[in-house]
Amino acid sequence: MLNRRPGSSVQPQTGIRLAACRYAIAVILAGFVGAGWAVSAQGVTEPNGPQAVLPEETLVIVGVHGVRHVFHVEVARTPQQQTTGLMFRKDVPPESGMLFVWGHPIESQMWMKNTLVPLDMVFIDAAGSVSRIVENTVPQSLAIIASRGPVVATLELRGGITSKLGIVVGDHVLCRALGTMP
Repeated sequence: MLNRRPGSSVQPQTGIRLAACRYAIAVILAGFVGAGWAVSAQGVTEPNGPQAVLPEETLVIVGVHGVRHVFHVEVARTPQQQTTGLMFRKDVPPESGMLFVWGHPIESQMWMKNTLVPLDMVFIDAAGSVSRIVENTVPQSLAIIASRGPVVATLELRGGITSKLGIVVGDHVLCRALGTMP
């Protein structure tokens, strides 16, 4: 039975149809969420598998003594690409990674949700210098990994590679996506 206030223009059948429509919408949305497709206000869906390989660019990290380390990185530019990142990937080759380009300096905050392998996170400031490195992040962790200052990009590399290659804070990053490639 439909409860109506005096003077209400909603007819009993219309009210029932509205309730049925609301219920149908709730069921559909619940199905999307249950399938791992929660939609945010920005239209970004929660990933439920690895994304296709993104466009790649060459990225060079130049050490303080002139040693150059060359990587071929995927560039994540859109909110959806950045949300998915390296989630669900089973391997990150030593010469590969993913570069998250923020567009303007921000406090970068990352996590390891649905990330299956340890990563080194390299935070890059507006001058194109490495401002912070967090090595061997913990797979699947929801702990926030922050840049601790404004950065224009975050680079994710195979866990342990920065230590192995001697990459340190102050090294310079060259990449077209950052506007630092000569």
